Amino acid sequence: MQPAAADPSEESTTAQEIPAQRGIEKKPGLTERELEILAFEARWWKHAGAKEQAIRDTFGLSSTRYYQLLNGLLDKPEATEHDPVLVGRLRRLRATRSRTRRR
Repeated sequence: MQPAAADPSEESTTAQEIPAQRGIEKKPGLTERELEILAFEARWWKHAGAKEQAIRDTFGLSSTRYYQLLNGLLDKPEATEHDPVLVGRLRRLRATRSRTRRR
């Protein structure tokens, strides 16, 4: 007697699991909120107070929490792929502020 043929649905499931097992997973892109944060940062703000109020109005976050999210976002390669000029500028500003604090 020969063994019964494998169910075709089991084969396709196994084939679909193989790329994930090999570490070839699709990278998730930026979330809608992260895209909104980048768009928000692309605007020019003349006065810091106006930006702080706009952060509260737009995102419903304290400015501290907003900047925590922004700093995490700046370290994501997907953000650089989305808007390399903006992310580069924001990283330079962050580095400058960091150097100033160390003095």
